[in-house]
Amino acid sequence: MTSIQDLTKRIKGYADEHRPNLHIIPDDLFLGLIIILVAFGSFGLGRLSKIESSKTPVQFENTTETSSEKVRPFPSTNATDNQLVASKNGTKYYYSWCTGVSKISPANLIHFGSKEEAEARGYT
Repeated sequence: MTSIQDLTKRIKGYADEHRPNLHIIPDDLFLGLIIILVAFGSFGLGRLSKIESSKTPVQFENTTETSSEKVRPFPSTNATDNQLVASKNGTKYYYSWCTGVSKISPANLIHFGSKEEAEARGYT
C-alpha cells in the first residue's frame, strides 16, 4: 500500500514533467503582447458602442392616412356568379380576385359560374 504522501509526490512529479514551459516567451514580449491585445479589444469595444449609440430608435405614430384608391371588399366564397375567370387563349381558370386575372386582356376573358362548368369546357 502506498501512503498519501507518496501519491502526492507522484502526482506533483507527473504535473511537473507535463506542465507547459511558459518561460519560452520572454517577460517583456509577453507584457507587450498583453498591452497590444488589450488595446485592440478596447478599440473594438469603443467602436461597437459608438455604432450602437448612433442608431436611431424606431418610432411608430398612430396616424392614419386615407388613400384615394378604393379598397375592394374581399369576395365571399359563397358567391357563384362569375366567380371563375379564364382566358380564351389559355387552359387554366382563376378566381376573379386572383392577381393573374389582371394580366388577361378584357377582350379574352371568359366568366364561369362554377368549377364544374370551367372543367367541362376544358379548363383546369
